[in-house]
Amino acid sequence: MLDGKKLYDDYQEYLEKEVTLKGWIRNHRKQKEFGFIDFSDGTCFQTIQIVYEDKLEDFETIAKYHVGSAIEVVGKVIKSPKEGQLFEIQASSIKLLGDCPEDYPIQPKKHSREFLREVAYLRPRTNLFQATFRIRSVAAMAIHEYFQERGYVYFHAPIITGSDCEGAGEMFHVTSFDLEKIPKEEGKVDYSKDFFGKESSLTVSGQLQAETFALAYKKTYTFGPTFRAENSNTKTHAAEFWMIEPEIAFCDLKEDMDIMEEMLRYIVIYVKERCSKELEFLDKFVENGLLEKLQVLIDKKAIRITHHEAITLLKESGKKFEFAPEYGEDLAREHEKYLTEEKFHAPVFVYDWPKDIKAFYMRLNNDGKTVAAVDMLVPGSGELMGGSQREERLDVLVNRMREMGIDQKELQWYINLRKYGGCIHSGFGMGFERLLIFLTGVDNIRDVIPFPRTPGNCEF
Repeated sequence: MLDGKKLYDDYQEYLEKEVTLKGWIRNHRKQKEFGFIDFSDGTCFQTIQIVYEDKLEDFETIAKYHVGSAIEVVGKVIKSPKEGQLFEIQASSIKLLGDCPEDYPIQPKKHSREFLREVAYLRPRTNLFQATFRIRSVAAMAIHEYFQERGYVYFHAPIITGSDCEGAGEMFHVTSFDLEKIPKEEGKVDYSKDFFGKESSLTVSGQLQAETFALAYKKTYTFGPTFRAENSNTKTHAAEFWMIEPEIAFCDLKEDMDIMEEMLRYIVIYVKERCSKELEFLDKFVENGLLEKLQVLIDKKAIRITHHEAITLLKESGKKFEFAPEYGEDLAREHEKYLTEEKFHAPVFVYDWPKDIKAFYMRLNNDGKTVAAVDMLVPGSGELMGGSQREERLDVLVNRMREMGIDQKELQWYINLRKYGGCIHSGFGMGFERLLIFLTGVDNIRDVIPFPRTPGNCEF
């Protein structure tokens, strides 16, 4: 039995030869003496045209096969008379392996993305999601290959944790309690009686734990699911999402930025080489200019500016923003768009952020006002990655935790990393779905993750 991808890759080798294929009917056009089936076995983006004639004994039966049905096709590979089509299969037999009723939801017509989310278990059968989820698979492999080729150790961060890395408190709690009978002591939940003997949650980041491995292996990375109980219904937020988080010992902020840029360029080139048909489809039907945008990232070196310089550029731009740029405050999406798409026409690193809007673990700069943090902004998507040089000085870290009300007892193990052979180290995080939005042009996180988990939605 032959795969569709193998047939497309080496079709000349199979011309005038008999092959056997198994897959599904994507479209079926019946005529009086001929029938045409658009066939897909899921191994490549392109469909294969199957042609069958009325000389087949079961012609009338085959003509009744429905869209969505699983079939086995035996036939000869011949050159196609149709322009732009390399070959087709002249069928000698078509066997029904799995029928599909006429009310099958994925008929050969345009479906809205909202409708397809309602039948998410079927949407990989459409062109849009065939392309999107294949790119997801290939991009995941690119990430692993990038780090593995460079000697990083792949670290599996815990899913259940007692640490709130971000300090935001927007975490899903994990408990073995019967929710109808939660034990309390003086009006408060008595977590000493819970499974772990303490309050625990689903992780929002594996960074803190990854630092332990970086200080043993020098280079490590996590790539796994993270969770945030943020009641947000924007296009870029989900309650469950995947994160890539490398940590590197003896690495400062400048080197951290070098790695961020190199990794992203590697992924884009990797995906372009392996998903050309998918990207061409997405460029045509989803985001016009997608291929050009990706090529800009490959060709252009990222600009590096401080947060102070970024705010100055925004203030002096003469452009009226909905949210006025201010020193000491975060950048809005419109600010990121201006910097990447109007000012520089390139990716942009914004570094040395005000300490008051960043996390406790980021290294305090000599000015006492900023931290060695960085965001990478890309054209079309805005912020894609965020990282920092971690605070390696024990006294400074403890002072920062005290200032920000971080529980030192709960994170004593993290503090001890600064006592036991601590060193300069840095890392960053990239939301995998944010990357996919950039790579595909599909602008809603619900459409780049197979089964999205968002407020009010936990289907399938």
